[in-house]
This record gives sequence, C-alpha cells and structure tokens, in this order.
Amino acid sequence: MTKLKIQWGMTIVFLSLCSACVSGISDPQPSQDAWIHAPVKLLDDHVLFKTMPMFRTKTDSGTEIRNYALGYDFGECFGEAGADKFGDFVKENDFIICSSSRIVCNNIFYIKEEHVLEYVPTGRCPANENVLPKSHELKIVGE
Repeated sequence: MTKLKIQWGMTIVFLSLCSACVSGISDPQPSQDAWIHAPVKLLDDHVLFKTMPMFRTKTDSGTEIRNYALGYDFGECFGEAGADKFGDFVKENDFIICSSSRIVCNNIFYIKEEHVLEYVPTGRCPANENVLPKSHELKIVGE
C-alpha cells in the first residue's frame, strides 16, 4: 500500500510540474512585446531583473541569450516540514506540497547589437507592469 501511495504522490508531482511548464506557453503578453527593440541598458538597469540571478551565453551568430531566473527554494519548504538536511524523510503530504510548489520562471532575453530582439518568459512568470522596460533616470526640470 505504501508503494502505491508513493507512486500516486509522484504522479501528482509530475503532473503539477507539467502544468507549470504548460502555463508558460500562451499568447505573447504586452510585457513581452514591450521589450522588442529596447536598449539593453534598460535591461541592465531594470529594478526587478537586477535582483535575479542571471546566466548568459552567446551564439555563433553573435546573439546574446540571457536567463534571469526566478525560483522558489524548495529546500526552505522541506526545512519547514521537518527536514534538517538533504535526504531526510518528511511526511507524504509535506513531500507532495513542497515538490509541487516549486515555481520557476525563466526570463529569457535575446540580445543583438545592444538591443533586445525578443523576451520569452517560460514557466510561471509575472506578466505585469513590474517586468516592463522602464527608464529610471532622473530628469532635471528645465532641461
């Protein structure tokens, strides 16, 4: 009976993770389109993206690809469920809750010649004004 519960729990976790990935596949949001042709300086100075870990690569054609990752630290959830270290056992319900609540967003930007070609958020990413390109420069009145 325990083996069946574990298999059922793993099925629920798998389906939850799949639904999280599918939820990122939708019609382009206005926030995605707003980044097209934006200067990369706006991305470098963006309040939200400056706080996220970023990894990047460059293709043979010279296109830079950046991923600003936003994730939920599921280790924290397991710690709250009673785990002291990796590999510890937790109750079945806590395992399912912590495993299925791992929310990840990959904010992928394609950049060439100092301008954003495309913004492709995947996973569960916010689609609101916080991800829009904004200039945060102070402007002096009268200039």
